[in-house]
Amino acid sequence: MKRLKDLITLVSIALGIAAVSREMKRPRPERSWQGSVMGVPYDLRFPPTLSRIRERWWNRDDPRLFTPHVFGVGWSVNLYQLSQHLHCASEDEEQRAA
Repeated sequence: MKRLKDLITLVSIALGIAAVSREMKRPRPERSWQGSVMGVPYDLRFPPTLSRIRERWWNRDDPRLFTPHVFGVGWSVNLYQLSQHLHCASEDEEQRAA
């Protein structure tokens, strides 16, 4: 299990370095500090804003369960969508029990 954790840490660091490198290669006016590297999203805009936190962690209008991190490389969980999935699952179980 420790090897898996070490591998995940190593991959995360490598993706972070790749994201920063990608942005630094762009001319200063063209740097957005957000995008994706090897299919993994990144958002390096600092500091994270309250609206971005809400957009990624509690967004009724975004059907995705996994959204880009508020800050960093990878994905966060849209807790609104998770709550809807859990609510639907509990309704299904109630119907089966009845």
